[in-house]
Amino acid sequence: MNNSKSRALVVVSVSVLLTYAIVSATRNGSVELAHMSVISLCAVVAFAVQWLVFIPSYVYQTERFYDLTGSVTFVCLSIIALIAAKPISLYEGLLACMIIIWACRLGSYLFLRILKDGKDDRFNDIKQDKYRFFSAWTLQGLWVFITSISLITAIASHQQVEMGALAYLGIFVWAVGFVIEVVADRQKQVFRKETKNQHVFITTGLWKFSRHPNYFGEILIWLGAAIASLPAISHWQYVVLISPVFVIILLTKVSGIPLLEAKADLKWKDNVDYANYKANTPVLIPFLK
Repeated sequence: MNNSKSRALVVVSVSVLLTYAIVSATRNGSVELAHMSVISLCAVVAFAVQWLVFIPSYVYQTERFYDLTGSVTFVCLSIIALIAAKPISLYEGLLACMIIIWACRLGSYLFLRILKDGKDDRFNDIKQDKYRFFSAWTLQGLWVFITSISLITAIASHQQVEMGALAYLGIFVWAVGFVIEVVADRQKQVFRKETKNQHVFITTGLWKFSRHPNYFGEILIWLGAAIASLPAISHWQYVVLISPVFVIILLTKVSGIPLLEAKADLKWKDNVDYANYKANTPVLIPFLK
C-alpha cells in the first residue's frame, strides 16, 4: 500500500470515527426524519455530497467546485434540520438563517474568485493523486459537519426554545463576525483589482489592524453560533461546542493562517515594508500584539 493510499485510509477512518462519536453524543436529543435522527442524517449527507462531487472533479482534474460544494452542503444540512423541526419557531428559523446567509455569501465569493483565477494553489500537488484528492474532499465533509453541528443540533432539538439573552448575544456576535469577514474580503478584492497593487500586500482598511481580519470574522461567526445554540442543548450535546474550537484550530494551525503566512513570507521575504508590517500588525486579533 503506497503512502498516499495509507494516509487517505487514516483520514477517512479518523473522520468517520470522530463524526460517529459526535453523532452518538447528540442524536438522542434530536428529532427524526426518514426514520433517522436529524444529526445522523446530516452526517451522512455531509460526506455523501463531497464524495459524489469528488468523482467528476477527479475525472476532469478540477478543484473549481470544491468550495462551492462545501457551501451548498451547509445549506442542505440547515434545510434538512428545518424540515424536521416543523413547526419552525423564530429561534430555529434565525439559527438556520445564520448558516444559509453565511454559506451563500462565502460560497458565491469563493466560486467567483476561482472562476477568475482559474485555479486554487492548494490543489496543485493534490488533485493528480486520487487518494490525496479524496482525502481533501473527505476533510471538507468533516469540516462541514463539525462546523455546523452546534446550530444543526439546536435547530433539530426536541426542546422548544424561545428567544432569550443567550440567543440574542450569539446572533450579535455572529453578526459582528459576518460584517468583519464580508468587509475584509471586499477590501482585499477591491485592492487586488488595482493594477498597481498586483505585487503589493494590503495594509489598508481592516488589514491595517490584523493580517487576517477575515479569519478573525470567521471565528466570531462560529463562536456566536455556539453561544446561540446553548439554550437548546443539554447533557452530552455540549460536545457540539467543539465547533468554534475546531474552526480556530483549523484556521490558526492547519490550512488557514500557516499556509498564507508561509506564502507571504516567501513572496516578500526581502521586502522591508512587509517585515515592518508583520512585526507591528497582529496576526489575527486586532490591537493584540
